[in-house]
Parts: sequence; C-alpha cells; structure tokens
Amino acid sequence: MDDRLQHVAARKGPPLNGQLTREAWRIFQIMAEFVEGFEQLAQIRPSVSFFGSSRTPEGHPWYRKAEQIAKLLSDAGFAVVSGGGPGVMEAANRGAYAGRSPSVGLNIQLPHEQRANPYQDIALHFRHFFARKVMFVKYASAYVVLPGGFGTLDELAEILTLVQTGKTRRIPICLVESRFWSGLLDWLRDTMVAARTIDPADLDLVKVCDEPREVVDAIFAHYEVRGFEPSAAEQEILLEL
Repeated sequence: MDDRLQHVAARKGPPLNGQLTREAWRIFQIMAEFVEGFEQLAQIRPSVSFFGSSRTPEGHPWYRKAEQIAKLLSDAGFAVVSGGGPGVMEAANRGAYAGRSPSVGLNIQLPHEQRANPYQDIALHFRHFFARKVMFVKYASAYVVLPGGFGTLDELAEILTLVQTGKTRRIPICLVESRFWSGLLDWLRDTMVAARTIDPADLDLVKVCDEPREVVDAIFAHYEVRGFEPSAAEQEILLEL
C-alpha cells in the first residue's frame, strides 16, 4: 500500500454521529423548501423566469431593459420570477411590481452579493441551489436571460440541458443583448457543433433578442397554436423533474 494511503487509512475513525444526525435533519429542511415552493408557485401560472447579473447597477442599460421586459410581460398577464436579489433580478421584480401580475423572488442565502430586493409580492427563501433551480423551471412558460456571470451561465446551461434531454418541456429561451451573447453562440457553433458534441439544431433552442418588445412577441409567437398550460404529456415530464 502507498505510504500516503496508509496515512489516510490510519486517520479513519468511527462515524461522526453528530454530523450524521445533522445531515439527516437537512433532508427535512430540503423537503420544506420544495413543499413551500410548489404550494406558492403552482398558483401563479403563466410565469416567466428571469436570469442575469446581480452586479448590474440601477440605471445601467441592462437594468432598464430587464425592467421594461418584465413590465410588459406583467401587463400581458405573466407572473415574473427572479432570483430576488439585486441587479438584473431587482430590475425584473421592479418591472413586474409596477405591472398587473405577481412579482416573485426566489431568494438564496449566500456569503456575499445576495440581498433581497423590495419589489416582491411573493418572496421565497432557499438555502439550497438545486431546490431553487427546480422552482425556476417547473412552472415557467418562458425564460429570459440577460447578461450575467457564472451563476447566470450555470442556470442557462441547466435549462438547455433539461430541454435538450427532454427532461422538461420546450419553451422559449430568450437571450437578451446580442453583443453580449454573440461570443458564446459563436463558440457553441464553431467548437461544440464542429466537434459534434451538440447538434446544429440545439442552437435553435435559444432566440436572441435586443428589444423588450421582441422578447414579448417571441413568447406569444411560441404559444399561438397552443395554450400556456402544459399538455398531459408535458405534465408527466414535469412530474419527473
């Protein structure tokens, strides 16, 4: 046996019962987050989930655009769901708060950056990212993704994966600000499609928009020949999410 492995084996001891108990109790905390989220969000369909940077300041063009899109969607009858924090999330909630439909925040506890914005009709609080992600997806009729950082890219990648693999229904994914997203889309096309790790058709999962009205029109165009509610087959898919 490698001396290093012997050293590790020598350090192994009995299970830490206190830690195991604490981990076990976390299961109930996680369950509570899911139950509260399901109960609150199931009542506010149709809804649109917004993603974007928490660092975008008030007055920035991206902030104003998120606010305008959310206001248009809210007045059109869509609840707006954001991460509940500052930046683009605040802008989305702010626009919806001034509109006719509910403004929802899925707040997450973080060591830094995250603070709840004051524009939430419904505020849910999460400790676990995975529970929060389910809430963004499960009841959404569309996704609006503005410029952001690693968190936004993580959420976008999760959505694309779920749609591509058929684990959730195919609904509009609107990327706002073509200048910001063009480099990523070029890389997907020139590198991933070229390497055959994704199909060319996978790029059709997203629509790039620059104007607020474009986003609203793209969402309504998707639903011209069907209702906003999931079909029976889609309901079955969402039950397995």
